[in-house]
Amino acid sequence: MKPKNSFYIRKSSSSSEIFSFGLRNHAVMKSLIIQSLIFLTLFSCNRTEKLTNSPSNNTSAESAHTRQLSEKEYHNKVLGLLIGSAIGDAMGAPTEMWSRKDIQSTYGFVDKLDTMVRNPSGEGTWQFNLPAGGTTDDTRWKKLFTGYAIDETWPNLKAANLAQHIIEKYKTDIEALKSTEGFNPEPYEQNIMKMAWLQEWAIVADAYVKNDMVDYSSAVNKFYGGEMTCAGMLYSPMIGACIPADPQTAYESAYELSIFDIGYARDITALVAAMVSQAFDSSATKSSIAGVIRNIDPEGYYKSRLVGRAAHRYYQIATGIVSESKNLALTEKPKGFKIPHEWKGMDSLTYLQLTHAYSLLDKLNQDMPFHAGEVYLITITAMMYSEYDFEKTMQFIVNYGRDNDTVAAVAGAILGAYLGADNLPPKTVDQILRVNKDLLGNDLNEMATAMTKKYLSQYTE
Repeated sequence: MKPKNSFYIRKSSSSSEIFSFGLRNHAVMKSLIIQSLIFLTLFSCNRTEKLTNSPSNNTSAESAHTRQLSEKEYHNKVLGLLIGSAIGDAMGAPTEMWSRKDIQSTYGFVDKLDTMVRNPSGEGTWQFNLPAGGTTDDTRWKKLFTGYAIDETWPNLKAANLAQHIIEKYKTDIEALKSTEGFNPEPYEQNIMKMAWLQEWAIVADAYVKNDMVDYSSAVNKFYGGEMTCAGMLYSPMIGACIPADPQTAYESAYELSIFDIGYARDITALVAAMVSQAFDSSATKSSIAGVIRNIDPEGYYKSRLVGRAAHRYYQIATGIVSESKNLALTEKPKGFKIPHEWKGMDSLTYLQLTHAYSLLDKLNQDMPFHAGEVYLITITAMMYSEYDFEKTMQFIVNYGRDNDTVAAVAGAILGAYLGADNLPPKTVDQILRVNKDLLGNDLNEMATAMTKKYLSQYTE
């Protein structure tokens, strides 16, 4: 069964490459909106996609070993990945799952880190009222995967080993809960929260390790209610760091490790790893990173009957949203147009174009904000709309709302790897490093150093 809100396009036989569309279980209005976006894309993308129409020369395994990074360059990029992801996580954490209206009324236009007032949870923050720079499970997953990757032997990034690593971590959390003592409830609550974070992951992992495909199928299809979650996207950026400048191999490894994903979410997880891997190339460009979406398809999603490749259709829609929004002129402002007082200082054209992009994305929202397709669509839309500018991309995502900490963490990882830690905002970097190390036990510098020691050698051989 296709998840609700999935859509499909079949290429027609006409030479003009007109696409026909189908939407199942959708309202007619949403169908018309998507059609409009795609037709817009066909006219607007002809120019922008020419840069990425052919497979890039640096998407092969051979080229990964001809563009060698120095130790300093690799460390700067992997640290940029970790910090960039953590910045996105921390900027979105105070308003995770909030509506735009609530974000606007409480925080105004979010353009920096801010304190958060939210209850702790397994997937969220583990402390009350963290200061600016506090992070959630999006950063914890980078730490967990780094621990697995450092223990692993290149090139054996195997799903069974990752599953076993998760199981061992879960068992450790169970033991910590069992050994909790005292009258004060807080240590119990803290340890229950840590265990709850991994409980559904561990059930899937246990069935996978036991090679019980019946139990595994049951577990993965009930994982977080059976929704097409963005599970693998939480850790797949680190796979790109393990396999730098080789997006084809990064894709293949991420696909192997995406045992918590269902349907085309596996393709999306693998593409995120491939985009990060491409970002590690010393000659990477905006076009070559976006080109990964078109060119890397080891599993043959393009060949799927009737449906084709959902990830590429999302890319087409994102391009259409960006083109339509950026081409708006002030003469097209709607009746009653007014910049809210909470966003004072933003010029009229910027506000008009940004909110129009938001309104187009709104029409494509899934039932669950953490749906893999939605997270991926917002990620690539924000990066292209902001022309890969790190701070503007973070602002686009966080102020949009929905699952904004996860989306910003994914985009932050890609852009952080592309730009390197040295090119991220210094004050924000310092705040992220300090809060994560001192309060949350996430030493991002230490993680980057360990990754550099482990994976640079295989890259330069």
